Amino acid sequence: MPEQSTCAPQPARTFSGSEKQALYDVIYARRDVRNEFKPDPIDEAALMRVLNAAHAAPSVGLSQPWNYILIRDQAVRGQVKEAFARANDEACAMFAEEKRSAYAALKLEGIEKAPLNICVTCDRTRGGEVVLGRAHNRDLDLYSTVCSVQNMWLAARAEGIGIGWVSIYHDADLRQILNVPEHVEIVAYLCVGYVDALFEKPELAARGWADIMDLGAVVMQETWNA
Repeated sequence: MPEQSTCAPQPARTFSGSEKQALYDVIYARRDVRNEFKPDPIDEAALMRVLNAAHAAPSVGLSQPWNYILIRDQAVRGQVKEAFARANDEACAMFAEEKRSAYAALKLEGIEKAPLNICVTCDRTRGGEVVLGRAHNRDLDLYSTVCSVQNMWLAARAEGIGIGWVSIYHDADLRQILNVPEHVEIVAYLCVGYVDALFEKPELAARGWADIMDLGAVVMQETWNA
């Protein structure tokens, strides 16, 4: 008899009702954390579980293009905070005058308050010049890296660790501070730390900046329809 292939699919695991509910609970409890960080250092075992969850994300052609730069040094984070502040002043000026005061009142980062920052990058050369599944969509490596960020975010929430995504900076500033090579894209700059209080719904919705859209407004059938 021929030997059974060691890479043959195995029976799919089924999950109990409580296990499924736990997943949905984590998804709906995830928040973009800015000002709720505690100063406590993150347990190393918990951090490794979170990073392993991030590393388990799907990636085009199994290229795993991500890297995670762990940043604890206060001086480095101080430079990042300055880069954020410069860009944030520019962003504030872009809004209509009646919204600027509301924008200025928002806390949009926890760079120095959180005990850990993580920069998630995408090495666009990983896997070689031709990567399976990416031949016709060059940006699938970036999408894969975003999947890794989402895995990290959800695993962290399950561990009682909050994450805030900082997006207000000039890429060139952050690249210089962290010595990121030109062929590597910066995908996410994250503030990470334990939290003991969170908003019941996304903070921008809680503060009246934006509303949460109904699912029906974004689901279409078969083709795009307005």
